Amino acid sequence: MIEVVNKSVVTIGTFDGVHIGHQKILSRLIKTAKKENLDAVVLTFFPHPRMVLQKDVEIKLINTIDERIAILKSFGVDEILVYPFSHEFSRLTAREYVEEILVKKLKAKKVIIGYDHRFGRNRAADINDLKQLGKEFRFTVEEISKQDVDEVAVSSTKIRKAILEGDFDTANKYLGKPFVINGKVEKGESVGKKLGFPTANIKISESYKIIPKKGVYVVQSQIEGKNFFGMMNIGNNPTFENRKPSIEVYFLHFDGNLYDKSIQIEVLTRIRDEKKFHSVELLVEAMQQDLKFTENYIQNLNND
Repeated sequence: MIEVVNKSVVTIGTFDGVHIGHQKILSRLIKTAKKENLDAVVLTFFPHPRMVLQKDVEIKLINTIDERIAILKSFGVDEILVYPFSHEFSRLTAREYVEEILVKKLKAKKVIIGYDHRFGRNRAADINDLKQLGKEFRFTVEEISKQDVDEVAVSSTKIRKAILEGDFDTANKYLGKPFVINGKVEKGESVGKKLGFPTANIKISESYKIIPKKGVYVVQSQIEGKNFFGMMNIGNNPTFENRKPSIEVYFLHFDGNLYDKSIQIEVLTRIRDEKKFHSVELLVEAMQQDLKFTENYIQNLNND
């Protein structure tokens, strides 16, 4: 677990998705750090508090913890503390939390936080309590106003809903970047290859990662330093009986071996629902149409 050496400016949150609302906060954090000669520090938590405190509620996250860290790093923060969220941690009083983590571990001289932030045991403390503790422990609190937050009108909950509905116009707009899936390519049943569309089967190891609605999507990936577009199918391939759920990607103009390689897929848009076809010929016909859709989509992207 990190301990910050220099004095810092800290922001706190779950940051699932690191969406455009979060990005405003990160921008303010980094600007303040430079201006006041402090380290820019993000304090985030894993597992998600609802995973620990509401065991009966199954929450799926936009990002795995590794994806979240990578995105946060890309914004240029100096340090990221991923604090292990547990029942014990949730029982800390507001004072214990501030003194042990913000002051001793992170050497906070300034905390940038949303107007509705709550913390400490039973989430009983609010921003006014934080300001009061700040006076005692000699750090200032900069409040992100309701107006600033509402102006963006975006939340991780809205993005999760859009992903589950396959609405990537909304999801990607709110994320400020394409939604990503990271996984390892494993051997499949080579059905795509027999149909003339060899696919990479993607295995995601984190069970809490949100998976988009079943269907066919336009995607892109960086493979060996080059950008490749593709068509991704999520589902059970119902034309073939008794297939397990899978995520498969056919990359256009790619001829190589991806087995056992880790790969990141950016989801760009949805083509159609998954469908059971009465024959393999009709399925191949539909895939040819999906390919035309994908090629047109790529062409329009390149013309923009």
